[in-house]
Amino acid sequence: MARSRAAYEYTEAEDKSMRLGFLLIAAGLLSLLGLGCCWLRPALQERGGGGSANCTVLAVRQLGERFACTFSCGAACRGTARYPCLQVLVLTSRSSAPALLHEDERQLRTNPKCSYIPPCARDDQENSENVTYKQKYWKEKVGSQPFTCYFNQHLRPDDVMLKRTHDETVLLHCFLWPLVTFLVGVLIVVLTICAKSLAVRAEAIKKKKH
Repeated sequence: MARSRAAYEYTEAEDKSMRLGFLLIAAGLLSLLGLGCCWLRPALQERGGGGSANCTVLAVRQLGERFACTFSCGAACRGTARYPCLQVLVLTSRSSAPALLHEDERQLRTNPKCSYIPPCARDDQENSENVTYKQKYWKEKVGSQPFTCYFNQHLRPDDVMLKRTHDETVLLHCFLWPLVTFLVGVLIVVLTICAKSLAVRAEAIKKKKH
């Protein structure tokens, strides 16, 4: 019995390999749990009850109201500027009521009253010019051409998005890399145990022959 126990004692290299495997397994499981609770579940809730539709521009206008944004001009240099509010109203193929278009979910949460937030510049005039350029784009280049937009009837029935922040590719990577980490850890543990078992059996056969 003592000889059998001694034979199955892991070397220092095998012990490190086992620890690495268990560490990867734990990291994969914790990543899946963390991403599922903190990121994946809200993303799926945003996608739940939503879908895509064809949108057509109904009206493009600038409101008189201006909103504040924060610009950075260096490591310890920050300031506040203002930009005009651009609204792009669209009609969707799923509803006869007009909806307000937004760039994505992030922009919608930042400023739900406007359709576009320009990159914040120090000069208010530059911010106004960026918004005016975007206004001309929607009026002249897009015009009455239909385009794909996304909606969520449960969360924001009066708003549509030009693109999704959480698309299928991001959701796939959210599952893929923690799963790969977990499987690599399992593989390392299994291979280490198998290699040790084969080594013990080979040693036993060698002793029997002698």
